[in-house]
Amino acid sequence: MNVGVGLPNTTPDTDGALVLEWARRADAGPFSSVAVLDRVAYDGLEPFATLAAAAGVTARVRLATMIAIAPLRATALLAKQAASVHALSGGRLTLGLAIGARIEDYEVAGVEHRGRGRRFSEQLAYLRGGVDEDLVGPSRDGIELLVGGASGPALARMARYANGYAHGGGPPRAFASAATRAEAAWRDLGRPGRPRLWGQGYFALGDVERGNAYLRDYYAFTGPFAERIVAANLTSARAIKDFVRGYEEAGCDELVLLPAVGDLAELDRLAEAVSG
Repeated sequence: MNVGVGLPNTTPDTDGALVLEWARRADAGPFSSVAVLDRVAYDGLEPFATLAAAAGVTARVRLATMIAIAPLRATALLAKQAASVHALSGGRLTLGLAIGARIEDYEVAGVEHRGRGRRFSEQLAYLRGGVDEDLVGPSRDGIELLVGGASGPALARMARYANGYAHGGGPPRAFASAATRAEAAWRDLGRPGRPRLWGQGYFALGDVERGNAYLRDYYAFTGPFAERIVAANLTSARAIKDFVRGYEEAGCDELVLLPAVGDLAELDRLAEAVSG
């Protein structure tokens, strides 16, 4: 199993210099990918712009959206953003997409919330369509596409259009259950092989309270469930190792560990925990 790391594009007080240095160190370290989150109604850096900047200071790691909220964007614009990052990075983009769970992101973006599932399916069909006739270039051919979500329709979209599945987080047993359902949807559609399986989790190895405060704020829309997310925050090297081992045993292909604190010392601590 590969282990990637999130870029701190949504953590408080993040600036461009921090993100670029984080990406440089991740590229030089034990990580296989760097990933970004996507919010509109939250203070943070836009995901495709962040990955484009990271492309310029990295040469090895994959660049991933985990995930981008597809229906917030016009379909042709989404295709052009993704294709541009893919081209700028020399073909290293993994495009994770889903419909998102926060109504306020749609309200702030001025996009109708209802019907987002149907629009998302249309977007996926467009992204997977022929590229030669579409005048939105550069070519999006070769982009690895992941679809997230836990519902039956989400898994059906993943099986029909994507290369793999992006799980939304949780303990290894939750990932294993979701992966089983994703693989069943894949087989039901008659696709050969198996989907690529990506997972994720949060970590804060230094200032734990600062990390927990960020998670409470970021997931405040979930109400009391935010405390369950805080409780799952990985706050020690031992917790990291156990989490990584659990996901590997559950069949994960790529596990992205997302920072709850935007501090370069956090990245160094994570590298040590993953390598040790």
